[in-house]
Amino acid sequence: MSSVVSRPLAANSEAALAHFQALLQFETDCWDVHHAISNNRKDFVLLDVRGEEAFGVGHIDGAINLPHSRLNEQALANYPADTLFVVYCAGPHCNATEKAAIKLATLKRPVKKMIGGVTGWLDEGFSLVSGVNA
Repeated sequence: MSSVVSRPLAANSEAALAHFQALLQFETDCWDVHHAISNNRKDFVLLDVRGEEAFGVGHIDGAINLPHSRLNEQALANYPADTLFVVYCAGPHCNATEKAAIKLATLKRPVKKMIGGVTGWLDEGFSLVSGVNA
């Protein structure tokens, strides 16, 4: 008797490889972002796409607060067209990253989602900073 896990059947290896390789074009994780920041290899702009109040309570050091509702061409005017934006929000229970990524992609800007958001960041043992000076 098969389980609900094995129904439907797993994709064949070629399909699985294509899927998981494609995911890395769209997503990064907290550990990789932290590693890049900690090793002076930050070749992206880290955008906290939550509201200003949530950002002020706690955010990743070096992140820029740009709520997804305020993402537009004017807000991005100071960034070269090829700037990679990595977006994050509160965590898996929040879809602000998807809203931000849609806007950025619509504006033809490179974008990746940091999976886990603030929740994932804290789960990894990394710290947040507070205040709205970023």
